[in-house]
Amino acid sequence: MDVRKIVVVVEDADAARTALRWALHNLLRHGDLITLLHVFPSLRSRNKNKIRLHRVKGFQLALSFKEICNNFPNSKIEIVVREGDQEGGTIARLVREIGASTLVVGLHDQSFLYKLAMAHNNIASNFNCKVLAIKPPTTPLTTRNTNIRLTMDSSTSMDFSHVEISDGLRNQEESWISSVISIHP
Repeated sequence: MDVRKIVVVVEDADAARTALRWALHNLLRHGDLITLLHVFPSLRSRNKNKIRLHRVKGFQLALSFKEICNNFPNSKIEIVVREGDQEGGTIARLVREIGASTLVVGLHDQSFLYKLAMAHNNIASNFNCKVLAIKPPTTPLTTRNTNIRLTMDSSTSMDFSHVEISDGLRNQEESWISSVISIHP
């Protein structure tokens, strides 16, 4: 069995934690490598102490995500923390460098996927892997598969495969996962 490299974007957002839990329960196979990737914003100031503080906070956040993985004893975890842009270019570059088979992202209002979609007509071309955007629910839903077209504005649209989930992963702190949006390159 081939070892897959799964990259999970680490953000201080419930959607990101939900995405990691979903990946652990539904995607992870024995021997797969999970890379917890956090990109902190580039600072206008080149103050080394401020950069170091952002890097330390990024590692602390990633370590809190690693704790979620501790319930999966066969999981191999690595942490990558980098300075970069908030529009997703750094994430796309690192995902390609890692050679990921899947990128898992928690979809929320400030998600880099929206910013990347505004900058590029075809965001799937930025990645050489499958992209799963996990969106926490607003209401309980039933399971179904549909194809939808998400339009950001008149010039930008993306095709998604949308899966709504009503049962499965339930955590005390998290609500039901309502959808998985999959972008294929």
